[in-house]
Amino acid sequence: MVRVEAMIQELLDALGIKAPVVVAGLSGGILRALSRHRYKVREMVASPICGALAAAYLTLPVVHYFRATGLGIPANDDTTTLAAAFLIGVSAMWISDIVFEVVVRRFKPEKEE
Repeated sequence: MVRVEAMIQELLDALGIKAPVVVAGLSGGILRALSRHRYKVREMVASPICGALAAAYLTLPVVHYFRATGLGIPANDDTTTLAAAFLIGVSAMWISDIVFEVVVRRFKPEKEE
């Protein structure tokens, strides 16, 4: 079990991803997927994945940007980073919902009357 965890950690490190950030984004995606009234399989699967990916790659640049612009966020606080990852994960779901709807409408065959 320890060997598998070490391999996963090495993979995440090679990709430049922090595991706690991915978990926070995944949690945001799961929350967003579960908060929908109409459940679709693609949303239940894609939401957590999109949330995790968005959080993994966008959290640190967003937090760095906020700190660089002087917005009032705590300096070097892991909780702030994880909260930002969670919010980015949830926000990514709204964006992915819009993208999925556009793609479905564009490629859905028109019904003949």
